[in-house]
Amino acid sequence: MRLPLVRVTVLAVLLWAAGCTTTPSAPSTTPPAPHSVVLISVDGLPASALGRGNTPVLDALARDGVRADWMNPSYPALTFPNHFTLVTGLRPDRHGIIHNSMRDETVGGFKVADKAAGADARWWQAEPIWNTAGKAGLRTAIWAWPGNAAPIEGLRPTRWKPYSPEIDSAARADQVAAWMTEPPATRPHLAALYIERVDNVGHEKGPEAPETQAAIREVDAAIGRIVQALDARGLRASTDIVVVSDHGMAPVQPDQYIAIEDMATIEQAEAVSTGQVIGFNPRAGHEASTAQRLLGRHDHYECWRKQDLPARWHYGVHPRVPAIVCQFDEGWNALPAEQLARTPKDRLNRGSHGYDNALPSMRAVFLAAGPSFRRGARLPAFDNVDVYPLLAKLLGVTPARNDGSADVFAPVLTPRTPPAH
Repeated sequence: MRLPLVRVTVLAVLLWAAGCTTTPSAPSTTPPAPHSVVLISVDGLPASALGRGNTPVLDALARDGVRADWMNPSYPALTFPNHFTLVTGLRPDRHGIIHNSMRDETVGGFKVADKAAGADARWWQAEPIWNTAGKAGLRTAIWAWPGNAAPIEGLRPTRWKPYSPEIDSAARADQVAAWMTEPPATRPHLAALYIERVDNVGHEKGPEAPETQAAIREVDAAIGRIVQALDARGLRASTDIVVVSDHGMAPVQPDQYIAIEDMATIEQAEAVSTGQVIGFNPRAGHEASTAQRLLGRHDHYECWRKQDLPARWHYGVHPRVPAIVCQFDEGWNALPAEQLARTPKDRLNRGSHGYDNALPSMRAVFLAAGPSFRRGARLPAFDNVDVYPLLAKLLGVTPARNDGSADVFAPVLTPRTPPAH
């Protein structure tokens, strides 16, 4: 059939225009991967451990992204207080986890080995990043991060694994890698992983022992399994990897231990904690004698009333902080006399933390790589309260109140559109 001349001309113009367009003839069948963040903590890894030949994976991530000179732990430089600070942006004096061991008049006693206490939401008095993300509709998966077993604010991560020392570093890393390589419909927007291997060996053998260096290599290789899995699926370009530690580690000699009862007698005061930061609550009627015995400078430690602690520690206001706090000098510890008597000297810890958080030995690790970070950038030292607002920024969510600021990272972040979820 012969078309009228006008219709033929219009049809020709439309066909010509279609041939000249720059739009692909068919839409892409592979949409961009949703942006994700992986947070990894290596408990007890000193900032000085990087770049010494034991951390090829971490060193490569630092070259690909950002490394801080070091990160300052919050006081006290202990595991649970600092891990909760990292994911809340609040200092321990504000989020309630004021020590690895503590007492609350209402809740009772808390020790890190007590799983029931760790799962009691009354201890955890702040909003962790997995709750912040969950409230924004993002999926989260958390492997054994301190606090993840508790229904904080009545909420839990989308998926979570309780702490289990029987599961080694590689198996934990493989679980996170499996999460992060799932299809986009189920892949977490935030995953977090906790690994305590370096801390455990550092305590037992000392921070410079061959066994500790081997543990560092083992954990570095485990993190490499996550990196390799992301590489294999082409997901590195859409995944920010943030690696931190909670504190460093200082060497301890076996003759540098003091019995807590030699500091204050059992009749005078209750010792709420052991180790390097010792809290005492005087017993009724013994307030004056306890204060006279403890307060001030001693050979290897110094004690203050909680309200008189050095201001730079930001510590002493929370009601869980004992009335008198004693800080040991670097390399010294305090344990109950009975424990010291039954523990051979060669079985005492050769490494410890919990010392003044300004000491070089307590400096923590921070490095990050991914689409949000400039390549080969270096950051000056900063406080670990800044990590939570950074994570919120990477995820594109509004942070809860906190003591930190993501502005610290402005020089090392790449300009980009908000994360696609």
